[in-house]
Amino acid sequence: MSKHIDVLLLLALPASGKSEARRYLASLTPEQCHEQFGIGHTVQLDDFPYVHIMRRITDELTDRGHKGMFFLSPALPFRNPIDWLTLIELLNEDYEDLVRQHKPHPESAALWLFDRIDQARVRAGGEAIISTLPEDLRKEIAVPIEDEARKLLEDKIAEVPESLEGKTVVIEFARGGADGSPMPLVHPFGYRHSLPQLSEEILEKANILYIWVEPEESRRKNAARTDPDDPGSILHHGVPLAVMYGDYGVCDMGWMLEQSDKPNTVSVEKDGHTHHLPLGRFDNRVDRTSFIREDEKNWSEADKKALQDGMREAFDQLADGQS
Repeated sequence: MSKHIDVLLLLALPASGKSEARRYLASLTPEQCHEQFGIGHTVQLDDFPYVHIMRRITDELTDRGHKGMFFLSPALPFRNPIDWLTLIELLNEDYEDLVRQHKPHPESAALWLFDRIDQARVRAGGEAIISTLPEDLRKEIAVPIEDEARKLLEDKIAEVPESLEGKTVVIEFARGGADGSPMPLVHPFGYRHSLPQLSEEILEKANILYIWVEPEESRRKNAARTDPDDPGSILHHGVPLAVMYGDYGVCDMGWMLEQSDKPNTVSVEKDGHTHHLPLGRFDNRVDRTSFIREDEKNWSEADKKALQDGMREAFDQLADGQS
C-alpha cells in the first residue's frame, strides 16, 4: 500500500477482539503503523460509550418509577432497534468534528449529550425522545450522569488532532441479528443497514478490518471479559446474554462479502451510488487478541507475533480489495 488508509472501520461481533486490536494499533509508532499495515497513527472512535449512556439514562428513569427509555431492562436489547442507526449518526458527527477540529465546551455535558442523542435519532429515522421528558426530570437525571458524560466529552475532545494529515481514523462498532435469522437481515439490523448510514465523507475513504469469530466464541469471550464493576469500560464491559442472542446471534458480514461483485470488498448502496469497501478478515477464531487486555509490559513476544501475523494477512487481503 503506497498511501496510508484514511478511515478504517473496525468491525466484528462483541468481544471478538476489536478493542484489543485497536489498543494494539495505538501502541505502535507511526513508522510501525505505516510499514507494517499501511495505516497512519490512529485516531479512534467507538459507539459503545453512547450505548452505555443510553443505558444510564434508562436506569435513572426506571429508578424513579418511569418507563425505561432506550431499554426495557438492563438485560434486554434496545426498545426500538432504530437506535442501531442512531449510534451511526453519532459516529458521523464525531468524524465531522475531527475533520472540523471542533471541540465543544458545553456547561452540562449530560444535557449536551441528551440533545445530541435526540438529534441523531431524528437523522436515523426515529423520533426525539429525551426532549419529551418534563424539563425538571430531564435536568434531574442529568446530575448523576454528568461525570460519565463529561468523561465521554473529554475523551472525544482528546481524539481531535491538530490535523488528520498522516492519520488513520479507526471507527469501531459491532452489528448483527437475532440467533437463527435468515439472510439478508431485516432493517435496521446488521452491517447491511448500518454501513449505508455512514456519511458519504466516511464511505468515500473507508476500508474494513473485520475480526472473524463465530457467535458461540463471541459469547464465550464476552463472558470472560466482563467486569461487573466496570460497565463503562471499552475493554471490560459485558453485553447482556439476551442481547448476545437477540442482536448478535448471527453476523451478516460473510453474507455481504458473498454478495459483492468485487472480491475482498463489500458493496454499500447510498443515495444511488455504490461504494466498494475493501475488506481484510482477521481470523480470530483461535484467540490471538485477549492478551492485549493485560498490562502492556506483560505482552509476550510470541503473542505479539501471532497477532501481528494475523493482522498482516488481513491487511494484505484489504490491499487486494483496493486494487
